[in-house]
Order: sequence, then structure tokens, then C-alpha cells
Amino acid sequence: MIGFEWILAFLVLGAVVGFMAGLLGIGGGGIMVPVLTSIFLAQGVPIEQVVHMALGTSMASIIITSFASMRAHHKRGAVQWNVVKMMASGVIIGTFGATFLASSLKSAQLAIFFAIFMAYVSIQMAIDKKPKPSRELVSNKALFGGGTFIGIISALVSIGGGSLTVPFLVWQNVDLKKAIATSAAIGFPLSIAGTVGYMVNGMMHTTTSSGMVLGFVYLPGVILISIVSFFTAPLGAKMAHKLPVAKLKKIFALLLMLLSLKMLYSIL
Repeated sequence: MIGFEWILAFLVLGAVVGFMAGLLGIGGGGIMVPVLTSIFLAQGVPIEQVVHMALGTSMASIIITSFASMRAHHKRGAVQWNVVKMMASGVIIGTFGATFLASSLKSAQLAIFFAIFMAYVSIQMAIDKKPKPSRELVSNKALFGGGTFIGIISALVSIGGGSLTVPFLVWQNVDLKKAIATSAAIGFPLSIAGTVGYMVNGMMHTTTSSGMVLGFVYLPGVILISIVSFFTAPLGAKMAHKLPVAKLKKIFALLLMLLSLKMLYSIL
């Protein structure tokens, strides 16, 4: 049985992740992976599997929120489905394939890569640098290639791809709001492919057999985080119009950096 303190930890994590996703338009992987790593270490998950479990559980927890986000943007007619169609196949292949790479890496290697990527995301967020729209939409092959690359990185750090997809689309003269909406739609198949990949690889690499763990996915964590984040994400989106988002982004960037460093410290 899962202890009450862990139930509470997952519920609080879900509330924070959902609210921040709605408020700042940022997927929860940056918060979830370091926090889940700490929780799983405290629960006694072996250190060589702890980051893999955090990545798989985080990826599965993104499914519900990314679906809700995709639906909301689709209702506003902001999703560029022609771009989604071309990028989604690349994203699925890249994400699913990269879970095999992640499973072959050590926890320390994954933690280092995660910390470096989050440092990049934090700096981008803090300086709020927008890519200059410099060209028209690239060819279908290039969209597929871009999707594959985004899928690979997203699987290794367990994000919905927004921090890479949005700049990639804005750079191609796609309006920012449409880029965010299209990125949200791409995040849904990405999270499913990543979850399936981490489940399959977990079954191949771990000896843990429990009704609560499916490969590298801890099911109680996924359920508790998803339920709460589903309700707090719209709340965050509503507050985005009332709170100083630019200032909050800088604070959140610092928080991401600190969480990544703490995760790195606890693994190394």
C-alpha cells in the first residue's frame, strides 16, 4: 500500500505542475522529474533506476494535461493541423526510439543531461528571448526531421516538447499563439509514445514486478498527479491574465535551475 505522506506528496506535486503549466504554458517535466527522483529515492527505488522511473512517470502524467490543453486550443481554432500531421510522425518515432537510449544510460548520465537542458530552458525563460521569424514554413521533410529531433530530446528529459516546438515554429513565421496551440497538439502523441516506450523498456530492464509499477511508470503517482493537475491547469490559465507573468517566469527559471542541481547532487 502507498503511504499517506506519499499520496499527499503526489497530490501537491500535481497541483503545482498543473497550475504552472496553465500559468506559464510550460509542461511539468522540469518540476516533476527532480521531485519524483527525490520521492522515489526516499521510497527505496534503486539509484540505477530512479531517474528512469522519474522520467517514465513524468511522461505518463503529461498525457491528461496535454490532451486537455490540445482540446482547449482546438476549440479556439488555433491549432495548425497540417503542421501537426507532418511533425507528429517524427515526434512519435523520435520519442519512442529515445526511450531505448534513455534505458541504456546510467541514472547519473541522464541526470547530467537533464540538468544541462534545464539550464538552457531556464536561461531562455529568464532572458525571454524570442527567435526572429526569418523564413516561411519549411518543407514536410524538414518538419518531420524537426519533429524527430524534438521527440528525442523530449524523451530524454520527459517534457511535452513545448520549449523546443514553440521556438521552432515561431522561427518559421508561425504566429506565437498558433505556435503554442500547435505545440500543445504535438505534445499529446509525444507523451503517449514516451509513456509506451518507458513501459516497454522498464519491463525489459527491471526485475520490479508490482501491480503499482508498469515498466518505468509508477501508476499511483501518475493517477494522483493527473487528477489534480487536470483541475489546476485551467486555474493557472485564468490567473495568467491577473499575475505578473514576466516576473514569475524569471522566478520559475531560477526554481528549475535549483531543482535540477538538487537532483544532480542527490544522484551523484
